[in-house]
Amino acid sequence: MKVTVERAQLLKSLGHVHRVVERRNTIPILANVLIRAERSKLGLKATDLDLEVNETIAAEVSPGGSATVPAHMIYDIVRKLPEGSQIVLEATGDRAVLTIRAGRSRFTLQTLPESDFPDLNAGEMTHSFTVASADLKRMIDKTQFAISTEETRYYLNGIYLHAAAAGKAEKLRAVATDGHRLAQFEIDLPKGAKGMPGVIVPRKTVGEIRRLIDDNEGEVAIELSASKIRFTLGDVVLTSKLIDGTFPDYGRVIPVGNDKELKVDKKEFEAAVDRVSTVSSERGRAVKLALSGGKLTLSVTNPDSGSATEEIEVDYDSDALDIGFNSRYLLDIAQQIEGEVAVLKLADPGSPTLIQDKDAKGALYVLMPMRV
Repeated sequence: MKVTVERAQLLKSLGHVHRVVERRNTIPILANVLIRAERSKLGLKATDLDLEVNETIAAEVSPGGSATVPAHMIYDIVRKLPEGSQIVLEATGDRAVLTIRAGRSRFTLQTLPESDFPDLNAGEMTHSFTVASADLKRMIDKTQFAISTEETRYYLNGIYLHAAAAGKAEKLRAVATDGHRLAQFEIDLPKGAKGMPGVIVPRKTVGEIRRLIDDNEGEVAIELSASKIRFTLGDVVLTSKLIDGTFPDYGRVIPVGNDKELKVDKKEFEAAVDRVSTVSSERGRAVKLALSGGKLTLSVTNPDSGSATEEIEVDYDSDALDIGFNSRYLLDIAQQIEGEVAVLKLADPGSPTLIQDKDAKGALYVLMPMRV
């Protein structure tokens, strides 16, 4: 095998595939990237057995062939080679090494046979549709922060993607929750998604797709079945197993009768929460919201370090109410509000609060209160 390829192209492609490879591997072949050259194309593939990324780039190939080399090592080598250089990759069948040449630099890497490289067989996909990358990006950005990191509740370790009815309209909805907060975002149901199974896309897959969107504008083709999902963005194909579990009935958590409505300037509110939470303890993080008339008083008391209060003017004309929240969670949600005004619908100090963007449609957040 002999391949000549531009450094910039190879680096970008390796950047996409090497991230899938875990730094610590008990199975040596999983630390490698599969390089396959044929007919003026160079294919790169990496997997962790749950997630697989494939990318194809243009290259000069004569003759074709394949090899697997350590993913992080080849990425670091290419990253450190001079900008604008042409890189030659060469492997001969009788020696288990790949030679990398660029200018006066020369590296040889140990290879493992291609036959050992696992294939994440996707099987038959039952549904396929396309989504604008800007829409998929917003779906991820608005929900990703609420994904649970608790391994025991593994079915919450991802985004629940499903078709849902919203009034007479049908929507493609993404939901994530960690039991303390819930984030939901929806777009019009794309053609081909009707009747799709509800699937839980793992946290790692969500993160990789989000990074790939930044490098690929345009449409994202999504294919899925009950056990796998595949995203195609330009020349990159990402295939992933889905979380095998049942996502909870999140509709029961979303409050419908919260009658106390608070409208607040998003930037002012976010800055005030950020300031008073400076004195909160790592463990506590509780911030108290005291509402009466058109006034909101935020306060934090930390027995070990001190206290803080701040008052802001708000639009609120219901009964006086004191309620506490985790300041970190409150800030996470405030950062998702795109408009100037955040709307909080409250019930009482022990019930979940509904938070929405006054201007933007499609997103809603639920936050459980804390005792303060």
